Amino acid sequence: MTIEQALIYAKKEIHSDHAKILLGDLLNLNPLELLVHLNDEVPVDKMKIYTKEIEAIKNDKPIQYVLGHVNFYGQDFYINENVLIPRFETEELVENTISIAKSLFTNPVEILDIGCGSGVIGLTLEKKLSTKTVDLVDISEKALEVTNKNCGNLNSRANVFQSDCLSNVEKKYDIIISNPPYIKDDEQIEDIVKNNEPHEALYAGQDGLDCYKKILKDISNNLKEKFLIAFEIGADQAKDIESLANNYLKDIQIVIKKDLQGRDRMIFITSNLH
Repeated sequence: MTIEQALIYAKKEIHSDHAKILLGDLLNLNPLELLVHLNDEVPVDKMKIYTKEIEAIKNDKPIQYVLGHVNFYGQDFYINENVLIPRFETEELVENTISIAKSLFTNPVEILDIGCGSGVIGLTLEKKLSTKTVDLVDISEKALEVTNKNCGNLNSRANVFQSDCLSNVEKKYDIIISNPPYIKDDEQIEDIVKNNEPHEALYAGQDGLDCYKKILKDISNNLKEKFLIAFEIGADQAKDIESLANNYLKDIQIVIKKDLQGRDRMIFITSNLH
């Protein structure tokens, strides 16, 4: 079967964009390059995989899980159903963190990524900042398997270990960053998310604040004198998290930042030393 025939077949079953992305990924061609190779034959083994992938998309499996990898902040990361699919908002969290960190710190920094999932946040910061150490923690052993694979793929020097928030963390850090679960237990979310992504990485109690409470309650033990805390947050949670921070930490500055859609989606907490 030629590439053109394969695409015609796929487009009858799934969205045209997905059809091109999947086939391009299998053949190491970008979707535009496929158009130059329409008469090329698709190897039989690749066609079998393509057929299975089309079926998975028809059964509402997210395309990122079907592909098994995503691009995050210009790097390729392995993912599977044991970790969240990285969102653009998390790239915004990373971008803002990089900017603030560069203005705050002159020496190489020590970073902790709590609830690291696939490791996209901590591993990106390791590449983009001057770091002394990067520690990646998650409560899920299966998530940490994904993290470790990405560490290997990216030749990272990060330390990866299991911890329920800060329970197994003993060091002090310049930067502690987290995109924790923040969806309310009864909150309505898209079926494709609810039915595919790991619930322990999505839901966080009646108010969606369980993880922020757990982290902020103990975080002072793990902060250096001069520090940056960076959180991704739900769009309606900024005031509650600001109150939690003021309750557990003294002499701090808090900045709430909006995402590109104008929603409060990031909170940055710094010591008053800078």
